[in-house]
Amino acid sequence: MSDILVHTEAGVCTITFNRADKKNSITAAMYAALADALVAAEADAAVRVVVFQGHEAVFSAGNDIADFLNAPPNNEGAPVFRFLRGIAQFPKPVVAAVCGPAVGIGTTMLFHCDLVYAGDNAAFAMPFVNLGLCPEAASSLLVPQMMGYHRAAEALLLGEPFMAEAALEVGLVNKVLPPTEANAYAQTVARKLAAKPMSALLQTKQLMKKGQTALVLAQMNEEATHFGRMLTEPAAREAFGAFMEKRKPDFSKL
Repeated sequence: MSDILVHTEAGVCTITFNRADKKNSITAAMYAALADALVAAEADAAVRVVVFQGHEAVFSAGNDIADFLNAPPNNEGAPVFRFLRGIAQFPKPVVAAVCGPAVGIGTTMLFHCDLVYAGDNAAFAMPFVNLGLCPEAASSLLVPQMMGYHRAAEALLLGEPFMAEAALEVGLVNKVLPPTEANAYAQTVARKLAAKPMSALLQTKQLMKKGQTALVLAQMNEEATHFGRMLTEPAAREAFGAFMEKRKPDFSKL
């Protein structure tokens, strides 16, 4: 599909968010394409590394709200959950290049990548609470592990953006670059990885993730249960209604 571009060259499968006019907000059809691309990349012996990238001005604004409300992810077969399980269990190295806004899943998917490079204009945000929802992508487990509890609480309870240098400090990002250089740098790193022995890459990643994957999948499932329930509750209805009506939400009675 045109909103998700997939290109494989020299052992590197590059998956590009290509909906910049909508800030690369992700629809259910895009999640399905992402999930399918990961399945194909895992099965293809010619693919040794996967790279996720967006535009130099925006990585992803997260869910396309209108599409999300029309087709909420209310079961484990929903495309978004297929994608999250796919990236969480993907055995080959995954690299991401992030510039501009990375909102919601635009940030949480990065916790499942092995290497992340950011433009100095990157702004990360996990505003689930502000939408009357709970975290997803096992971020309620992985964010405290990476950032420490208090920084995780700041990111998840307040839901406010944090910039590239802060992401570098807490370990979410490996390197900060000018936005015009981030995608190319990620490609260079990916080709370095692709030139290494595949068996060693796979075994090393498996050992680093050992014992974690089952916890991550269990946390994803628990989050999804609560997420689906909370979507139908008054706080989320008020938050999404306010978003669509371009007004400030009122949670004073909720």
